[in-house]
Amino acid sequence: MNRFPRLLTMAALITMTACTAEGTSVTLNPAQPQTVEAPDGRAAGAASATFRTAPKKPKLGIADITPMGEKTEKVGVGFPIIVTFDRDVRHRAAAEAVLRVEADRPVEGAWRWVSARKVVYRTKTYWKPNQKVLFKALLNEIPGNEAAKNVSRRFAVGPANISLVDTRKHVMKVYRNGKLAKKIAISAGRGGFVRNGVDVYLTTSGVHLTMGKKAVETMTSSWMGVTDPKDPRYYKEQIPWAVRISDSGEYVHQSYGDYQYLGRSNQSHGCVRATPAGAKWFYNIAQRGDVVKIVGTKRKLDWRNGWSYWQLNWTQWKKGSALRTPQT
Repeated sequence: MNRFPRLLTMAALITMTACTAEGTSVTLNPAQPQTVEAPDGRAAGAASATFRTAPKKPKLGIADITPMGEKTEKVGVGFPIIVTFDRDVRHRAAAEAVLRVEADRPVEGAWRWVSARKVVYRTKTYWKPNQKVLFKALLNEIPGNEAAKNVSRRFAVGPANISLVDTRKHVMKVYRNGKLAKKIAISAGRGGFVRNGVDVYLTTSGVHLTMGKKAVETMTSSWMGVTDPKDPRYYKEQIPWAVRISDSGEYVHQSYGDYQYLGRSNQSHGCVRATPAGAKWFYNIAQRGDVVKIVGTKRKLDWRNGWSYWQLNWTQWKKGSALRTPQT
């Protein structure tokens, strides 16, 4: 009887362990060639088969990295590195320890866990402008995760665009690399609509980061639960030159008419309205991660609203690290 075909079938089922002729078992290395020999009753080694064990699956990988990379975009000096893993991270310190940030012009930075899967890197001071930064995740150095593939992402930091919006003086001053580049007349949130104890018509004061932009953005009143066109609070408008600065619906954008209020009073639902020329200019220079600091209102920006991580001081930020050791 020919036993060799049967032996091949059995070998295909063997993955991590195998039995020896004496009945004991041995552990096989993953993703390695193995040879099994079986006696045919007359001479040892008369039948044998070679196969490869199944590769060991990684326990942790990365689902997403922000920013996109130097070939896709340049980012602002406030930009965070946001890493989202493909599953909940049980051992955060081990995962954080293999994350590396290497800048051409280094500044101190630290990671903070914002969810079971997401960790964010923020610098102590803003990135130095006009440089490149390399992020690396050495996932195969995590104990038990040796089969994982390492991941890297190189991105470019562009000019330092830092804007100061004064809602009391109704002006937005935009600084580029430390020099005043433009003054824009604006109108901020007028206030007067309180929901759950918060006046949602007030613009939030604090350090915002630009998160994206659209040449034309559709804005509606659905964010405050108003969807009936008969409701006097209802609106649905096509807004030009919209640069988003929070997750709660705040933008810097061209005013939808009402130009007489720009530079004079606050009349918006919370956004920063600007002149047509000023809004277009700001839109054209805006990079994700540019700094927009707003002052003058009683509504404070929450650090969890969009990318408002600069609302935490450096001591507070570092407390969210599993290692509590800043990188330089």
